[in-house]
Amino acid sequence: MIVQSYGLTKVILNHPYLLKLMFHPFKGTNMKIKKIHHVAYRCKDAKETVEWYKKYLNMEFVLAIAENQVPSTKAPDPYMHIFLDAGAGNILAFFEIPSYPDMSRDLNTPDWVQHLAFELGSLEEQEEVKAKLEVDGIEVVGPTDHTIFQSIYFFDPSGHRLELAVNTNTSEMDSKLDQVKWEMLNEWDKTKIAPEHARWMHEKT
Repeated sequence: MIVQSYGLTKVILNHPYLLKLMFHPFKGTNMKIKKIHHVAYRCKDAKETVEWYKKYLNMEFVLAIAENQVPSTKAPDPYMHIFLDAGAGNILAFFEIPSYPDMSRDLNTPDWVQHLAFELGSLEEQEEVKAKLEVDGIEVVGPTDHTIFQSIYFFDPSGHRLELAVNTNTSEMDSKLDQVKWEMLNEWDKTKIAPEHARWMHEKT
Protein backbone atom coordinates (compact mmCIF):
# COMPACT_ATOMS: atom_id res chain seq x y z
CA MET A 1 0.00 0.00 0.00
CA ILE A 2 1.46 3.36 -1.03
CA VAL A 3 0.18 6.45 0.77
CA GLN A 4 0.80 9.67 -1.14
CA SER A 5 -1.17 12.13 0.98
CA TYR A 6 0.65 13.51 4.02
CA GLY A 7 -2.66 14.04 5.81
CA LEU A 8 -3.73 10.45 5.20
CA THR A 9 -0.29 9.20 6.26
CA LYS A 10 -0.64 11.04 9.54
CA VAL A 11 -4.07 9.51 10.15
CA ILE A 12 -2.81 6.00 9.43
CA LEU A 13 0.31 6.34 11.58
CA ASN A 14 -1.85 7.46 14.50
CA HIS A 15 -4.36 4.65 14.06
CA PRO A 16 -2.98 1.22 15.12
CA TYR A 17 -5.59 -0.79 13.22
CA LEU A 18 -5.06 1.08 9.93
CA LEU A 19 -1.31 0.77 10.38
CA LYS A 20 -1.71 -2.97 10.83
CA LEU A 21 -3.74 -3.19 7.61
CA MET A 22 -0.89 -1.59 5.66
CA PHE A 23 1.29 -4.62 6.37
CA HIS A 24 -1.43 -7.29 6.57
CA PRO A 25 -4.08 -6.01 4.14
CA PHE A 26 -5.81 -9.34 3.53
CA LYS A 27 -6.30 -10.45 7.11
CA GLY A 28 -9.80 -10.17 8.54
CA THR A 29 -10.76 -8.29 11.67
CA ASN A 30 -11.12 -9.97 15.05
CA MET A 31 -14.22 -7.88 15.67
CA LYS A 32 -17.30 -9.92 16.60
CA ILE A 33 -20.84 -8.55 16.73
CA LYS A 34 -22.35 -9.35 20.14
CA LYS A 35 -25.99 -8.89 19.12
CA ILE A 36 -28.32 -6.39 17.48
CA HIS A 37 -28.35 -3.38 19.80
CA HIS A 38 -31.60 -2.13 18.30
CA VAL A 39 -33.34 -1.75 14.98
CA ALA A 40 -35.16 1.50 14.22
CA TYR A 41 -38.02 2.31 11.87
CA ARG A 42 -40.24 5.29 11.27
CA CYS A 43 -43.73 5.33 12.76
CA LYS A 44 -46.75 7.54 12.17
CA ASP A 45 -47.52 8.19 15.83
CA ALA A 46 -45.17 7.34 18.71
CA LYS A 47 -47.81 7.04 21.43
CA GLU A 48 -50.11 4.94 19.26
CA THR A 49 -47.17 2.67 18.42
CA VAL A 50 -46.24 2.13 22.08
CA GLU A 51 -49.83 1.31 22.99
CA TRP A 52 -50.39 -0.99 19.97
CA TYR A 53 -47.25 -3.07 20.54
CA LYS A 54 -48.12 -3.45 24.22
CA LYS A 55 -51.73 -4.45 23.50
CA TYR A 56 -51.06 -7.04 20.81
CA LEU A 57 -47.45 -8.17 21.33
CA ASN A 58 -47.01 -7.41 25.04
CA MET A 59 -43.87 -5.34 24.43
CA GLU A 60 -42.88 -3.03 27.26
CA PHE A 61 -42.01 0.61 26.62
CA VAL A 62 -38.46 0.98 27.98
CA LEU A 63 -37.04 4.31 26.77
CA ALA A 64 -37.88 7.59 25.05
CA ILE A 65 -35.39 10.05 23.56
CA ALA A 66 -36.51 13.35 22.02
CA GLU A 67 -34.52 16.24 20.57
CA ASN A 68 -34.96 19.09 18.13
CA GLN A 69 -31.64 18.36 16.43
CA VAL A 70 -30.32 15.03 15.14
CA PRO A 71 -27.13 14.19 17.09
CA SER A 72 -25.35 12.49 14.17
CA THR A 73 -26.15 14.91 11.33
CA LYS A 74 -26.93 18.07 13.35
CA ALA A 75 -30.01 18.52 11.15
CA PRO A 76 -32.81 20.57 12.76
CA ASP A 77 -35.35 17.72 12.81
CA PRO A 78 -37.54 17.39 15.91
CA TYR A 79 -38.15 13.73 16.69
CA MET A 80 -39.45 11.28 19.26
CA HIS A 81 -37.41 8.08 19.48
CA ILE A 82 -39.12 5.22 21.34
CA PHE A 83 -37.66 1.87 22.39
CA LEU A 84 -39.63 -1.33 23.02
CA ASP A 85 -38.55 -4.57 24.68
CA ALA A 86 -38.75 -7.31 22.02
CA GLY A 87 -37.53 -10.05 24.36
CA ALA A 88 -34.18 -11.73 25.07
CA GLY A 89 -32.34 -8.40 25.16
CA ASN A 90 -33.62 -7.31 21.74
CA ILE A 91 -34.86 -3.76 21.30
CA LEU A 92 -37.27 -2.51 18.64
CA ALA A 93 -37.21 1.25 18.15
CA PHE A 94 -39.21 3.81 16.20
CA PHE A 95 -38.91 7.46 15.21
CA GLU A 96 -41.81 9.85 14.86
CA ILE A 97 -40.68 12.78 12.68
CA PRO A 98 -43.66 15.11 12.19
CA SER A 99 -41.87 17.71 10.03
CA TYR A 100 -41.63 15.31 7.07
CA PRO A 101 -44.28 14.20 4.54
CA ASP A 102 -46.36 11.15 5.46
CA MET A 103 -44.36 7.96 5.40
CA SER A 104 -44.63 5.49 2.55
CA ARG A 105 -42.89 2.26 1.62
CA ASP A 106 -40.46 1.12 -1.06
CA LEU A 107 -42.80 0.94 -4.06
CA ASN A 108 -40.28 -1.12 -6.05
CA THR A 109 -40.37 -3.93 -3.48
CA PRO A 110 -43.39 -6.21 -2.81
CA ASP A 111 -44.90 -5.63 0.62
CA TRP A 112 -44.20 -9.24 1.70
CA VAL A 113 -40.42 -8.80 1.46
CA GLN A 114 -39.44 -6.30 4.13
CA HIS A 115 -40.76 -7.37 7.52
CA LEU A 116 -39.94 -7.92 11.17
CA ALA A 117 -40.18 -11.50 12.42
CA PHE A 118 -40.64 -12.24 16.12
CA GLU A 119 -40.31 -15.69 17.66
CA LEU A 120 -43.02 -17.13 19.91
CA GLY A 121 -42.69 -20.12 22.20
CA SER A 122 -45.72 -22.12 21.09
CA LEU A 123 -48.40 -22.53 18.45
CA GLU A 124 -50.98 -21.87 21.16
CA GLU A 125 -49.53 -18.39 21.73
CA GLN A 126 -49.62 -17.79 18.00
CA GLU A 127 -53.29 -18.79 17.81
CA GLU A 128 -54.10 -16.52 20.75
CA VAL A 129 -52.49 -13.46 19.15
CA LYS A 130 -54.13 -14.23 15.80
CA ALA A 131 -57.56 -14.36 17.41
CA LYS A 132 -56.98 -11.10 19.29
CA LEU A 133 -55.89 -9.29 16.14
CA GLU A 134 -58.81 -10.58 14.08
CA VAL A 135 -61.38 -9.66 16.74
CA ASP A 136 -60.16 -6.07 16.42
CA GLY A 137 -60.45 -6.15 12.63
CA ILE A 138 -56.74 -6.58 11.84
CA GLU A 139 -56.23 -8.87 8.85
CA VAL A 140 -53.94 -11.84 9.51
CA VAL A 141 -52.36 -14.07 6.86
CA GLY A 142 -51.66 -17.64 7.92
CA PRO A 143 -50.72 -19.77 9.69
CA THR A 144 -48.21 -20.53 6.94
CA ASP A 145 -46.22 -23.74 7.30
CA HIS A 146 -42.56 -23.19 6.32
CA THR A 147 -41.62 -26.70 7.56
CA ILE A 148 -38.92 -25.41 9.91
CA PHE A 149 -41.26 -22.80 11.40
CA GLN A 150 -44.91 -21.75 11.21
CA SER A 151 -45.86 -18.10 10.80
CA ILE A 152 -48.67 -15.58 10.76
CA TYR A 153 -48.38 -12.13 9.14
CA PHE A 154 -50.06 -8.76 9.68
CA PHE A 155 -49.33 -5.02 9.61
CA ASP A 156 -48.81 -2.55 12.44
CA PRO A 157 -50.47 0.92 12.41
CA SER A 158 -47.54 2.41 10.47
CA GLY A 159 -47.71 -0.21 7.72
CA HIS A 160 -44.76 -2.35 8.80
CA ARG A 161 -45.30 -6.03 8.04
CA LEU A 162 -44.85 -8.24 11.08
CA GLU A 163 -44.39 -11.98 11.39
CA LEU A 164 -44.91 -14.16 14.45
CA ALA A 165 -43.01 -17.41 14.00
CA VAL A 166 -42.94 -20.63 15.99
CA ASN A 167 -40.04 -22.99 15.33
CA THR A 168 -41.03 -26.49 14.20
CA ASN A 169 -37.59 -27.62 13.03
CA THR A 170 -35.63 -30.72 14.01
CA SER A 171 -31.87 -31.18 14.34
CA GLU A 172 -31.98 -33.37 11.23
CA MET A 173 -33.62 -30.58 9.23
CA ASP A 174 -31.08 -28.06 10.48
CA SER A 175 -28.21 -30.34 9.49
CA LYS A 176 -29.56 -30.94 5.98
CA LEU A 177 -30.02 -27.22 5.38
CA ASP A 178 -26.60 -26.37 6.75
CA GLN A 179 -24.94 -28.80 4.35
CA VAL A 180 -26.40 -27.17 1.23
CA LYS A 181 -26.52 -23.47 2.11
CA TRP A 182 -23.39 -22.50 0.14
CA GLU A 183 -24.31 -24.63 -2.86
CA MET A 184 -27.72 -22.97 -2.93
CA LEU A 185 -26.29 -19.48 -2.65
CA ASN A 186 -23.68 -20.04 -5.35
CA GLU A 187 -26.23 -21.51 -7.74
CA TRP A 188 -28.63 -18.64 -7.12
CA ASP A 189 -25.82 -16.15 -7.68
CA LYS A 190 -25.28 -17.59 -11.14
CA THR A 191 -28.84 -18.34 -12.27
CA LYS A 192 -31.29 -16.25 -10.16
CA ILE A 193 -33.55 -19.32 -10.24
CA ALA A 194 -34.53 -21.03 -7.00
CA PRO A 195 -32.18 -24.00 -6.34
CA GLU A 196 -33.70 -27.43 -5.70
CA HIS A 197 -31.37 -28.57 -2.90
CA ALA A 198 -34.02 -28.07 -0.19
CA ARG A 199 -37.09 -28.95 -2.24
CA TRP A 200 -38.17 -31.29 0.56
CA MET A 201 -39.14 -28.23 2.62
CA HIS A 202 -41.90 -27.40 0.17
CA GLU A 203 -43.17 -30.90 -0.63
CA LYS A 204 -45.90 -31.80 1.84
CA THR A 205 -46.91 -35.43 2.14
